[in-house]
Amino acid sequence: MQHKMTSPIKIIIQKITSQELSSFLGQPFEEMVKFVIDVEKGIIALGGELHSDAEQILLEAGSKQENLWGANIYPNKSDKERLEYASLINIRPSQNNFGLEITDKSLWQKIKNTVDKLLPQL
Repeated sequence: MQHKMTSPIKIIIQKITSQELSSFLGQPFEEMVKFVIDVEKGIIALGGELHSDAEQILLEAGSKQENLWGANIYPNKSDKERLEYASLINIRPSQNNFGLEITDKSLWQKIKNTVDKLLPQL
């Protein structure tokens, strides 16, 4: 019986290198890395197979549920195509978000600003 490797999840609080970001590719997705961001603290849980796993790590580290949003980064794509603001954890009627995609454009900007601060362009 083959044991499946769990994809690493790392909390990012300061800018990482291109090499570090690249190391998340292929674990498990070839071109994309999932992440959950705490928009209040300005930190990111990067990696993993499910946004809910990264969300759990941030909750255990003291983040509040309402500040956590899931997204995906495609490190090798252009700036306009680099971020995808979609995740199952974003379905939150209590915060006026009824689908996978984050609909609040000001939240998009907060996420983009934090991503630009912590994750390099490849």
